[in-house]
Amino acid sequence: MIGIINGPNLNLLGRREPEIYGYESLDDINNWLLDHVAGLGENGMIFVQSNSEGEIVTALQEMGFDQAVTGIVINPGAYAHYSIAIRDAIAALPVPVIEVHLSNIHAREEFRHKSVTAGACLGMICGLGKMGYALAVETLLSSR
Repeated sequence: MIGIINGPNLNLLGRREPEIYGYESLDDINNWLLDHVAGLGENGMIFVQSNSEGEIVTALQEMGFDQAVTGIVINPGAYAHYSIAIRDAIAALPVPVIEVHLSNIHAREEFRHKSVTAGACLGMICGLGKMGYALAVETLLSSR
């Protein structure tokens, strides 16, 4: 089973800055991802979205130590740029975590160029829209 964690403001996808993030909602992306992953033989995913840093840390801990979860994809949103708590939670996990960003954080404002959470992850994918989630899941599935 793969865990998917989405951070702050991702619940507003489709309405929030669609010129940057697109017109699909988070539910649209999650449903597309479920279909994509089912085609790869994976039949279980857990989705969490929270605007709260503490809830994201708790979700990471719960998923990361759940024997059924073999990897986690996280889009920490703005927390990527300053949350040491989320970074430390990722580093503590026995399962691989891949960070995803819909937009290319390196082509945006300078404060978005650095991710403090990515260093604790297996890797980071940015700028590929929803396809970044699929690539992250495929990577996790192939590394089992």
